[in-house]
Amino acid sequence: MAEVTAFDESALVARAKAGDDQAFAELVLHYEGRIFRMAKHILQSDEDAEDVLQESFMKAYSGLDNFQGNSKFYTWLVRIAVNEALMKLRKRKSDRSVSLDEQLDTGEDLVAREVAVWDGSPEDRYSQEEIRGILEAAIATLEPIYRVVFQLRDVEELSTEETADALGISVPAVKSRLLRARLQLREKLTRVFRRKGEDVLAYL
Repeated sequence: MAEVTAFDESALVARAKAGDDQAFAELVLHYEGRIFRMAKHILQSDEDAEDVLQESFMKAYSGLDNFQGNSKFYTWLVRIAVNEALMKLRKRKSDRSVSLDEQLDTGEDLVAREVAVWDGSPEDRYSQEEIRGILEAAIATLEPIYRVVFQLRDVEELSTEETADALGISVPAVKSRLLRARLQLREKLTRVFRRKGEDVLAYL
C-alpha cells in the first residue's frame, strides 16, 4: 500500500511563495471544498459560491507575497473568501444591511429561552441526513452577520481568535454574534423538534 503523505500547509505555502505552482494547486485541492461550502452558506447560491471560490483563489495566488504567515494560510484564505461573498451580498438589492462592521452589544450574559416539550428525540423521527438538512435550512435563515460567524466557528471549527482574524472583528464581537446565532437557531429548531432539553446543535 502506498504511503499517504501528510498535508503540511506551511511547507506548501513556502513552496508556493517560491514559485511552485503545484504546491499552490495542492492547497487549492485541500481547501476548495471548505471554501465553497462556506461561501454557499453565506450566499445561498451554488453559482455565486463558485464565483467566490474562483475569485478567492485567484486573489490568494496573486497576493501570496503579501501573506506574512502571522496566521494560518486557511484563515487568511477564509478572510479573502468572506470579503468576496459579502461584496456579492451587498450588491443584492434585497439585502441592504450586510456589514461586518455593524456595532453590536458584545455582552455574553444572554440566557437561552426555555424550549417547548418535544415528542421523541430528533433521531427517533429523522435520519442524520434529514437532521442535517433541517439544520442547514435553519442556518440559511440567519442574518448574514450571524450566519457567517456560526459557519466559521461551529461548522468550520475555526477558533474564536481565528474567526475574529478572518472577519476583521473583535473576539467579543465574535462571541456575541455566535451566541445570538445559536439562540436564534434553537428558537427556530424548537418549532421542528418538539422536545425540551434536546441540544439540536449537537447534530450538526
